[in-house]
Amino acid sequence: MASNPKTLTFEEVSKHNHKKDCWIIVNGKVYDITPFMDDHPGGDEVLVTSTAKDATIDFEDVGHSDSAVEIMEKYFIGNFDTSTFPAGVNHGQPPPPTKAHGGGNQSSEFVVKILQFLLPLLILGLAFALQFYGKKKQAAPPES
Repeated sequence: MASNPKTLTFEEVSKHNHKKDCWIIVNGKVYDITPFMDDHPGGDEVLVTSTAKDATIDFEDVGHSDSAVEIMEKYFIGNFDTSTFPAGVNHGQPPPPTKAHGGGNQSSEFVVKILQFLLPLLILGLAFALQFYGKKKQAAPPES
């Protein structure tokens, strides 16, 4: 990490938005990840789509390991000036949670769990019934 990191604006960071020159903003820090593009396990395209915005949520949603965070530190180039975000750009804030009609969301989750349990049992029962019916039909003597 730089001993005296500089503070970068959104205008500066957003210019670096392609595979050959890629900077991202995560947790208020700017990283030049250009050398890492070919080594990223998720491919370079996911990194390019995280440019010109706050990529904090994208980074955290993936669930990166501690070693990934350590690797990222060697690409740190400066802090980000959050006051330079333009009005229409994703600031890394999650959308406000939407509330389903009353407590209906819990009810639908319960129904899904029940179906996840019952549907395989129903299919299994149907398979045994077909197998039993098929064996019974084969064992029946031919009619003359």
